[in-house]
Amino acid sequence: MLIVMRHGASAEEIKRVVSVIEEMGYQARPMPGAQRTAVGLVGNDGRVDASRLEGLPGVEEVIHVSKPYKQVSREWKTESTVVRLPGGVAIGGAEVVVIAGPCSVENERQILEAARQVREAGAVILRGGAWKPRSSPYSFQGLGRPGLKLLAKAREETALLICTEAMDPDGVRWVSEVADIVQIGARNMQNFSLLKAAGRAGKPVLLKRGMAATITELLLSAEYLLAEGNHDVILCERGVRGFDTITRNLFDISAIPVVQKLSHLPIIADPSHGTGLRDKVIPMARAAVAAGADGIMVEVHPNPDAALSDGAQSLFPDQFAQLMREVRVIAEVIGRRIAEPAPVGA
Repeated sequence: MLIVMRHGASAEEIKRVVSVIEEMGYQARPMPGAQRTAVGLVGNDGRVDASRLEGLPGVEEVIHVSKPYKQVSREWKTESTVVRLPGGVAIGGAEVVVIAGPCSVENERQILEAARQVREAGAVILRGGAWKPRSSPYSFQGLGRPGLKLLAKAREETALLICTEAMDPDGVRWVSEVADIVQIGARNMQNFSLLKAAGRAGKPVLLKRGMAATITELLLSAEYLLAEGNHDVILCERGVRGFDTITRNLFDISAIPVVQKLSHLPIIADPSHGTGLRDKVIPMARAAVAAGADGIMVEVHPNPDAALSDGAQSLFPDQFAQLMREVRVIAEVIGRRIAEPAPVGA
């Protein structure tokens, strides 16, 4: 980190910057120049609070030479992380993992039917929200803990793994008792108390990019999880807000190779929330696999027209089956393969 002083900064102002850096536990290296002085901060471990330095008298700007996140970066770990799940499922390796299911768990019949349908098409992980964060307080909010019991029943019947969202630290505990993956949704990407609880839960975490979050902010949120000791973290690109009203979001497919260059963590894509419209989900799912995503998360409902949430972006079961046929071909072309579900009772 470089602290660039204003032109004409006094020796006392420079000395104060050096003193604060040393108070913070780091080394300071003043570098006088022809026009101004810069002070180098040596030993940055990613925990430097730059705001303490930016507000000091005589400081022009603070330049981050190294990345603000550490443990999630390729500089920290060069080889790609593979998150290993029960049943031999691995996210981040040669296989592309498909997570599919309804937006929310509505009742026993619906979730069991959805689980059977997505498994038959080739998904290996069932998604479904027991709790649903909604923009409107009058929208369906999910079944809560009874929904977790229904997800557990679906896993018992189909052998699909379970991925579902936790909304708060208490929810992390409840979800961890049932799910194989704890999801942190886009609206909670910077809910730091929730991230800390998930980091201590001892379960893999799927972290979705916030609706207005930069890639750096996504990686910093992931850093919270790793800082708590959880290294089984899966990132998810799910679209960010743009200015064009024709598309619900901007589905940032370029984030996939960018994240893979910056971080060793696996990244999957959610074209359902990324586009918000059924007819755009399939082409964007194909594109995400072609771009190198380690998995895709797709909303599928037995009867989307009757769905209590996100029906307009949910695929019909026959559409999902067609998508699976297509992404198998795409994965093979780029030297990967789509993960297949384990036999029931295996």
